[in-house]
Amino acid sequence: MVKFGTGGWRAVIGDGFTKENIQLLAQGLVNKMKSEGVDNKGIVMGYDRRFLSKEAMQWAAVVFAAAHIKVYLINKSSPTPLVMFHVMKHGFPYGMMVTASHNPAIYNGIKVFTAGGRDADEVQTKDLESYIADIGPGEVAELEYGLGKAQGYIEEIYPLNDYLDNIIASVDMQAIRNAGLKVALDPMYGVSETSLKMILMTARCEVATIHDRHDTLFGGKLPAPSAATLHSLQNYVVEKNFDIGIATDGDADRIGVIDDQGNFLHPNDILVLLYYYLVKFKGWNGPAVRNIATTHMLDKVAGKFGETCYEVPVGFKHISAKMKETGAIIGGESSGGLTVHGHINGKDGIYAAALLVEMIAVTGKKLSQIMDGIRKECGAIHMEERDYKFTEEKKAEMKKVLMEDKLLPELEEEIDHVSYLDGSKVYFKNGGWAIARFSGTEPLLRIFCEMPDAARAAEICTVYERFLGLDK
Repeated sequence: MVKFGTGGWRAVIGDGFTKENIQLLAQGLVNKMKSEGVDNKGIVMGYDRRFLSKEAMQWAAVVFAAAHIKVYLINKSSPTPLVMFHVMKHGFPYGMMVTASHNPAIYNGIKVFTAGGRDADEVQTKDLESYIADIGPGEVAELEYGLGKAQGYIEEIYPLNDYLDNIIASVDMQAIRNAGLKVALDPMYGVSETSLKMILMTARCEVATIHDRHDTLFGGKLPAPSAATLHSLQNYVVEKNFDIGIATDGDADRIGVIDDQGNFLHPNDILVLLYYYLVKFKGWNGPAVRNIATTHMLDKVAGKFGETCYEVPVGFKHISAKMKETGAIIGGESSGGLTVHGHINGKDGIYAAALLVEMIAVTGKKLSQIMDGIRKECGAIHMEERDYKFTEEKKAEMKKVLMEDKLLPELEEEIDHVSYLDGSKVYFKNGGWAIARFSGTEPLLRIFCEMPDAARAAEICTVYERFLGLDK
């Protein structure tokens, strides 16, 4: 059965991710579009480099073609943000991207976008699930791919230039040209290389790339830009004396950064850096938005400039919705996704990368210097993150403890309040916090803690670990 999480529908290839389920999802969306009277407006689809991604897009396309809904297929593996941009720019009511983003290689999935190029929210995905559940035997129809093209219901497109031109127009290309920067790229065997190289080489950067070949196993690693997966990029930046190393996840909506000293910059730091830059150097005004498991350093920076930082549940749809509601200029999450006002209404690692390169050029400072300056101004805080796998039985047990009985471990810190907006989050009076929540994209329990002292943040995570019996 097709069930949506915080980042679309994801499943193991050959288990849940099958042609049958892909076409059930497509038929459900066909029925939803017809009931809403938007089937005459068509739909755009894209795919990444994962195993079966292109085929899955075509399996879905022939279902739409059979229903006489025009399908625009991006005919080369492309970044998720490109699909979102195309949905937004051309006023499509829906879009689809075949990807499992940063999940392991055995997964694939589909993200659904709604009007404006937004991630489908919980209301939309639950509605779509109900349409899928109502599909009767033999209802899924398909029109052979070649016939669909011949009859005009399937059209292959490649709108990369429009997307790139939009980014190029949004950043200070002249400042970057004048800076003569050296940039190392790690697309992690994913889809960002063409876009990033075009933008950066247009700005006269010296660009070098590692891990650029097409590998559906992602080099045997998780295609998520993290401290654990970017050692090669770290070494490359230091050995070749590059100004910045930029990595993106499998579908290029998330970013990872190595600074000029070879240090991994946590996505929390990237979000803080860009917000600080937009307000202090570009003169923008407005609040910020972060999810419940993202650094409160963003709150500190917002407060310094007399602005507000809003907290929302995990899931980028919540961030983009809150940004629209509040007029926020930036929104992001600790897993590496962020967006900036005036661009698309979702995560974009390629645009974030361009903006970071602009920041180095405009400020004339190294990334490490800018980050050190912010910590001195606002005070440093430290985050510890841990992930745990579990059995279904263990999940039910932990869910009861955390969300039903609402129990907490014994903690030395004085508690200000507790939130159950998304998981169980404890706010301490010293400004620190800890959260335990179940991932919406993987079978994991995540425990995060942020404190003024790094050792204490680690200790609190261990306290939670023991409290939930995860240390056995």
